[in-house]
Amino acid sequence: MQEDAKTSSSGDLDYTDCPMPTDQRMTRGSLMMAWWAVCSAIFYMVVAAAMARSYGTVNALIGIVLTVLCYGLINAVISRFAIRSGLTVALFSRILFGHVGAVIATLIFFATALYYAVFEGYVMALVLSEWSASLTMTVATLIVVVIGVALIFGSVQHWLDKFNGVLLPVYVVGMLVAVGMAIAEFGYPADWLTRVPEGGVPSWGWLHTFTYYMGVWVLMMFTFDYARFGRVEDEAFHGRVTFGIPFYLMTFLFSGVVGILLDTCLPSEGLSEASIVLGLLELMGLGGLLLVWVTQSRINTANFYLATVNLQACINKLLGVRINKIMAGCLVGGGAWALMSADVFSYLLNALAYQGVFVVAWVGVALAHILTGRQVTPQSWDETTLSSFNPWGILAWGVSTIIGIVLMHSPLSGASAVATFIVASLVYGIGLRLALRRESLVAPN
Repeated sequence: MQEDAKTSSSGDLDYTDCPMPTDQRMTRGSLMMAWWAVCSAIFYMVVAAAMARSYGTVNALIGIVLTVLCYGLINAVISRFAIRSGLTVALFSRILFGHVGAVIATLIFFATALYYAVFEGYVMALVLSEWSASLTMTVATLIVVVIGVALIFGSVQHWLDKFNGVLLPVYVVGMLVAVGMAIAEFGYPADWLTRVPEGGVPSWGWLHTFTYYMGVWVLMMFTFDYARFGRVEDEAFHGRVTFGIPFYLMTFLFSGVVGILLDTCLPSEGLSEASIVLGLLELMGLGGLLLVWVTQSRINTANFYLATVNLQACINKLLGVRINKIMAGCLVGGGAWALMSADVFSYLLNALAYQGVFVVAWVGVALAHILTGRQVTPQSWDETTLSSFNPWGILAWGVSTIIGIVLMHSPLSGASAVATFIVASLVYGIGLRLALRRESLVAPN
C-alpha cells in the first residue's frame, strides 16, 4: 500500500490524498519547529486578557493551567495515532463518518483555518497600515496574503520548520522586551495578579475560562495534520513535548501572562487584537511592527497551509478533480483577501462559534475511536473498504452537535462544549462497541 501511496501522490510533497509514507517523515527537531509556529498568535494573549477582565486574573490562570493539561493529554493521544497512521484529518474522517460524511469535516476544517488566517492576517495588515501612512488597508491586506501564501509553497518538510525555528526565539525575546518596555513606560501593575472585575468575582470563573478555551479545539485537528509528518520512533517525544504540555505552556500560559500584563499596562479603552497590536506599535515603533509581523507570520503559516491542503482534499472529493498546492493556495489567498476586504468579521465570529461545536464533537468521536485501540498504518490503509456512511459516527457527531448548539442558546451555555464532547464520545464509543460485537457474532467460525 505504501508504494501505491507514493505513486498516487506524485509531485505532492505533503501527501494529502494518502497516508504519509514512513520514509518521508521529518526529524523530531524539524517537526517541533514547524508545529511550534502555532504558539505565537496574538489571539491567545487577547483571550487570556479577556478572561482576566471577566473572571479575575487568578480564575483566568487556573482555567489556563487546566486547559494546558487537557490539551496536552488529548493531543498526546491524537498525535501518536496520527504518527502511526500517517493519515490527514480528511482521511481519518472517512473512517469516522464514511466517505460522504468526511467531506463535511474537511469543509469545516478548511473554513476554520481560513477564518483564522483572515483574523491574524488582518491584524498584520492593520499594524502595517498604521505604521505606513501611504498604505491603505486594501493594499496592506493584499501584501499580507501574498506573503502568507508564498510562505507555504515549500512544504512543511522543506521550509516551514526552518522559517519558524529561526523566528521562535525572536517571538519569545520580543514579548519579554515588550512587557519590560510597558512596565518601564507605565509602571509595574502591582495588582495585576489580584485583579477582579467590577462587582466581584463571578462564580466558577475558572470553569468558564476552561470551557471558553474549548472553543479553540480546532488545534486538535491542526495537531493531527502536522503529527503525521513525525517518525514512528519519535512518537513518545512528540506526544510529550512537541504536541504535549510543554507546547501548551508556551501557547496558553506564557502568552496568557504576557497578554494579561500588557492589557493591565497599556492604556486602551477596549480589548481586542487590534488594541494590543496598536498598543505595541505605539510603545515600540518599528520594533512593534516587526514583533507583530514575526508572531503573526508564524501562526499564519499554519493557517494558510492547513486551509490549502484541506481545500485540496475537498475539491478532490467533491469534484473528482486534483488541483496542485499552488492553485489551492492561490484560491485560499483570494478567499482570505476577499473576506478581509468585505469587513465581515462579526459574521465570521458567529460562524466560528457554531463551527467550534462541530469541532469539539469531531474531537469526541475521534478520541473515542482512537481509544478503542484500532490501529491503522500506511501499509494497511485501504479506503476502498470504507463505506459511504458510518452511521454511528454520523449519529454521534450529529446528536452531540445539536445538543451543543441548543445549549449555546440556553442558560446553560457555559456547559455547551463539555456536553458536546461527552455526548459525542459516549455515543460513538457505545456504537462502535456494539458494531464490533455484531461483527464478531456474524463472523464465520
